[in-house]
Amino acid sequence: MSLLEVKNLGISFGGLRAVDGFHISIEKGQLYGLIGPNGAGKTTVFNMLTGVYTPNDGSITLDGVDITGKKTIDINKAGIARTFQNIRLFKDQSVLDNVKIGLHNQITYSTLTGILRLPKYHKAEKEMNEKAMELLKVFDLEKEADFLASNLPYGKQRKLEIARALATNPKLLLLDEPAAGMNPNETKELMETIHFVRDEFDMTVLLIEHDMKLVSGICEKLTVLNFGQVLAEGKTTEVLNDPQVIKAYLGE
Repeated sequence: MSLLEVKNLGISFGGLRAVDGFHISIEKGQLYGLIGPNGAGKTTVFNMLTGVYTPNDGSITLDGVDITGKKTIDINKAGIARTFQNIRLFKDQSVLDNVKIGLHNQITYSTLTGILRLPKYHKAEKEMNEKAMELLKVFDLEKEADFLASNLPYGKQRKLEIARALATNPKLLLLDEPAAGMNPNETKELMETIHFVRDEFDMTVLLIEHDMKLVSGICEKLTVLNFGQVLAEGKTTEVLNDPQVIKAYLGE
């Protein structure tokens, strides 16, 4: 059974059909790419998968559970986490606190316990600190734990955003143009990071990306979106050599 199964997903804004009949099937542990020209509807798909938008039709099933139209927080608890094209960190908070924010969906104490700083609060906070530091060590960020997130170099901010997403304990990680703004060395390091995340965390990854070196270097399968509809899907090499894809996306 697929980890993510999307069928006939569609959404309209006013009279514009932004996504129509979108479908995708992603197996557990896959590195999967969603590509297409600017304005093709890729981020709109991500927004439907994460509950930012409610689809007009179609279904989204995660690990056998229908999550169609659920709230963002419920979808996150069900097992989908994401990053964004424009990094969305809490830049005035520490690197450690950014990861702890991701852990707060696993809080086991009540609001009253937190307000009164009861023993259960201190125990939970200690556990979150330890888990957050473990994640930071994975991404070689533990030495910057007390830095403001805004003071990290760009590439490390990307890593921190992925670490925070992983802190929510997802089954599926959505990466929205993770290589945007990166130089070649940072992109190479990002590729290694994504492979590591998949293997170390037994993670399934779906990413939107325009950097074809990154796409061809890590994605096992691709779906190509054009004008809100699936243009092609299949193994990465075959899709990137599809004449329709070359014409529509690569501009050749």
